[in-house]
Amino acid sequence: MSEQLKFIVEQLNREPFKKSFNLITFDSLEPMQLLQTLNDVLAEIDPKQAIDIREEMPEQTAKRMFTLLGMLKYKPSGGMSEVSSFRQGLVTGSKPVVHPILHWLLQRIPELKKRAYLARFLVKLEIPAEFLQDDIIAETYHQYEELVEGFKNIHKECEQLKSSGFSTAEIRRDIVAMEEEKDQLIKRVERLKKRVEAVSNHQRMLELARQLRVEKEREESLAHQKQEQKNQLFQAEQRLQRCQIQLKDLQQAAADEKPESLMKRLEEDIKFNSYMVSEKLPRELENMRKVVQYLQKVASEPAMGQAELTELEDKIRETNTEINHLIEKRMMRNDPMDDKLSLFRQQAAIIVRKKETKVEELQEAREELATVERELNMKSSQAREQGGAELIRGDEFKRYVAKMRGKSSTYKKKRQEIAELKVEYGVLQRTEEILRERHTAGQQQLQSLEAQRGISGYSDTQEELERVSAIKSELDEMKGRTLDDMSEMVKKLNSVIAQKKTALSPLIKDLRALRQEHAELAPDYEQKKAQYDTCAAGLESNRSKLEQEVRMLREETAQEESRYHHINCMREIVECQMQRAADQSKINQSMDLQVRRTALREKYIANTTEQESLGKVLRQQVKQVRENQEPNMRQMKMWKDLETLLECKKQCYLKAQSQAPIGHVIQDVGKDMLVL
Repeated sequence: MSEQLKFIVEQLNREPFKKSFNLITFDSLEPMQLLQTLNDVLAEIDPKQAIDIREEMPEQTAKRMFTLLGMLKYKPSGGMSEVSSFRQGLVTGSKPVVHPILHWLLQRIPELKKRAYLARFLVKLEIPAEFLQDDIIAETYHQYEELVEGFKNIHKECEQLKSSGFSTAEIRRDIVAMEEEKDQLIKRVERLKKRVEAVSNHQRMLELARQLRVEKEREESLAHQKQEQKNQLFQAEQRLQRCQIQLKDLQQAAADEKPESLMKRLEEDIKFNSYMVSEKLPRELENMRKVVQYLQKVASEPAMGQAELTELEDKIRETNTEINHLIEKRMMRNDPMDDKLSLFRQQAAIIVRKKETKVEELQEAREELATVERELNMKSSQAREQGGAELIRGDEFKRYVAKMRGKSSTYKKKRQEIAELKVEYGVLQRTEEILRERHTAGQQQLQSLEAQRGISGYSDTQEELERVSAIKSELDEMKGRTLDDMSEMVKKLNSVIAQKKTALSPLIKDLRALRQEHAELAPDYEQKKAQYDTCAAGLESNRSKLEQEVRMLREETAQEESRYHHINCMREIVECQMQRAADQSKINQSMDLQVRRTALREKYIANTTEQESLGKVLRQQVKQVRENQEPNMRQMKMWKDLETLLECKKQCYLKAQSQAPIGHVIQDVGKDMLVL
């Protein structure tokens, strides 16, 4: 308890409270002052709670605090059984009630601030069901729920952006850099505008350049679309080829198989699919719905802190222990009837699990078989396209098997040789170890003799001296070679430098003269270049004007030609329509009924009625075909079976006739035949 008070006092003396309490003064606070301190802490979490509790009723204060604590998910130490005493202690400002609240709040101020902020928008208003029957209220409440969901999504995005590691300083630096680039671009554009303003008809040229850029972008987009359509066409052709190959394989497989095997396989497929549809898939769908409902429920609740997660884990652990105790109690009863039933239940559960696993294995095997068949078809089609060989069949496969057997015998011989070499290698390794052990024993014996004679380390020192002397001689040789090489290199460099100097001296003299001549000719060159630029700019502007006039004239010519052709076509169409109208008026004005029957309007009406009657007849035929499909199919199957039976009888009769001896009488139903 003292640690709790010490923590509360330390936190209240810090920012943002600055209460300047100590243990004695805090413990001696009056109930009203203690409640005011609790209200100040709650006001830091939720600014709406910044109220002087002396200006409101104690019941209102307790209700407001109790509501906020419930929203912050504070749970009293006594549990739900002591809610009334907790409420009474909060009203009276009891220390055993207020101190734990302060300790809990001061431990989690940042987390509780976030929870209070979210609760302002996520805690939904409770509206009675009878009010929701009003259309306006229901629509408004639906909009309110949509806004709440939108706030959830925006808050999640905001939190993700905060945790993504973006720095405001970096963003500001980027903005400053982009503004500088923008200023530079604006200056460059202004300079280019000033340069262009001197050219005549610059607005028209800018418009043409803009149109050219737009057309180029359009050309790039069209080329991209063309490439995409080519790719789609290629993929569609490949899919079509694969489907054709698969169809051919299926047709061949159906032609080779017997009706009994096909019927058996179809029955198995029907059983498997019926089990999947009636048992497995509905169960999986129900489980997924439960998971989705649970996840929606979890997502609709406010964020939970570490303390609440710990409490939930403790509850789960307690529930699991209670379940284990109940199972142990049930097992202690040992009811023989229950034992028998439990045995059967276990067997049934085991059978159901085995069935589910087998169904899953069968489904996976079918998917794997389908993928393998697709890969096989693709590989065979690719091999045929590339001119490769077909699959090995018949005698070629036998020869291939014989070849592989020969290779396998060769492989076994080589493996035996490798095993012998490994054995020999092991023997050599063992010999090396023995020789090393002997060498080590000799070295130890030598060291012991050196120690007896008083010259221990003599052999090691001698070997070290020999090694050092060998290294020293090698280094001396390398130094000598390096010095010789360096001296030769210096001589070569000096000779090369002297040669270059002698070769460059006349060129340097000529360069000086050429520089002087360049200085004299540079002003004339600049003057002539300026004259050339002005002349070229004028000629270029004249050329662009002429090209523009020619282009406009060509466009006008093309427009006039198209207009001329359009007018001619319209004239011909109008003449045809007028001729048609005149003929129709003559037919309508004629008194002959036979002529009037041939009118175009009556023909159209007759054709329409005829087509409608034909459509009705066809619909009736389709309906009859649909209704009589199953009986007709059954009758057709029966006729086929009858035809097969008659053919079998015919074959049996011919066979008996061919096997009958000469002079034997064959008795058939109502017939006697003598075979000579």
